[in-house]
Amino acid sequence: MSSIVSASVTLPTIHVPDNPVWPELSKEEELQLKNEIKSLLVKNNGVLVAHYYTAGVLQDLAEETGGCVADSLEMARFGTEHPASTLVVAGVKFMGETSKILNNEKRVLMPDLNATCSLDEGCPADMFSDYCDQHPEHTVVVYANTSAKVKARSDWVVTSGIALPIIEHLAKKGEKILWGPDKHLGRYVQQLTGADMIFWPGSCVVHEEFRSVALERLKKLHPDAAVLVHPESPEQVVQQADVVGSTTALIKAVQNMDRQEFIVATDAGIFNKMRQVAPGKTLIEAPTMGEGATCQSCARCPWMGMNSLQNLAEVLRTGQNEILVSPELAEKARVPIKRMLDFAAKMKKA
Repeated sequence: MSSIVSASVTLPTIHVPDNPVWPELSKEEELQLKNEIKSLLVKNNGVLVAHYYTAGVLQDLAEETGGCVADSLEMARFGTEHPASTLVVAGVKFMGETSKILNNEKRVLMPDLNATCSLDEGCPADMFSDYCDQHPEHTVVVYANTSAKVKARSDWVVTSGIALPIIEHLAKKGEKILWGPDKHLGRYVQQLTGADMIFWPGSCVVHEEFRSVALERLKKLHPDAAVLVHPESPEQVVQQADVVGSTTALIKAVQNMDRQEFIVATDAGIFNKMRQVAPGKTLIEAPTMGEGATCQSCARCPWMGMNSLQNLAEVLRTGQNEILVSPELAEKARVPIKRMLDFAAKMKKA
């Protein structure tokens, strides 16, 4: 078993924006915007899909209008099964691209095309392709949090929910794996499977901030709380978890575990769905490195925060911010995504 985080890769500087502050809406203004969005969705034969990390008001609106709130893969898969001709994606850009790749005949709109992701930004397609060329004997497995071009360069695309069984499958076949871009998720999977892996040195700006020492202190204050951790978090944080899993897995843990308190180490946007499925339970944010004014995200993705009722309404009024992926690129990127979907379907049947 070997695991190497590449020292030969110098990641580009990623500008992390401040968390957006939107003008506060009165109840009347919010209701007016919601009603306008509902009418515009009907007019555009559209459906709204929102990620768990977006604002609660957007998640609630997606469900109210027959859309969905989900992780990135389910958001895209929902679009393939829904009859709407327009998909409105409240999330970050790679999610819109994945929706377009799987639904190339549909129009895909996003509230803000500048809503990106530190994992995506930290894995430029040309640099990643060069890295892959340096390791031709490796099977290339990339996380869903990547651009269409990076997906097209890969052999497999995985989400956090299915990464473990896919890597286990490849390891049993004796394949060497080049993993990108999240080094923490890669290490977590490698430790559980014993796979021979090398890693692109990327990380999520939100999950990177969780700190084990501060978490230990918080656990002492809440000794009966279950600790839920997303595997994009640093290893020392993951080691303290009662449950490690994808967004969907963490939500199910809150719903099903016989505990009343939960310390949650992932983006705080997930609390909206957790409170929905387990209204009587107490949710506590895991501490970030800042614990004050120095933290970059404070457990809230600033790019997810670029989605609002205001720009959602605007994009439906104008039809701007359409996600475009060339048919040739979409065809290449669809292959590793489809490979994952087929693997997941076989798992369900087994």
